[in-house]
Amino acid sequence: MGSNPQRQPTAEPFTYWREADGYVLGYLNAYPDHWTQGKDLDDLKAQLLDLYHEFSKDDLPGIRKVDELVVA
Repeated sequence: MGSNPQRQPTAEPFTYWREADGYVLGYLNAYPDHWTQGKDLDDLKAQLLDLYHEFSKDDLPGIRKVDELVVA
């Protein structure tokens, strides 16, 4: 019986807003070029989670990422 270590959940910041038509738009702050939408905030979070899993793959070309550079 092997153990299956589970990864600890992490928080991924995102930005969102509600449009006049009632839909909620948003993007993961690490990937600001890639917006998505949902019928409500929970739906948007589900869409963002899908994007997060897709964008976490290292082999996707053309995905811009935001990082930090430490300057001494």
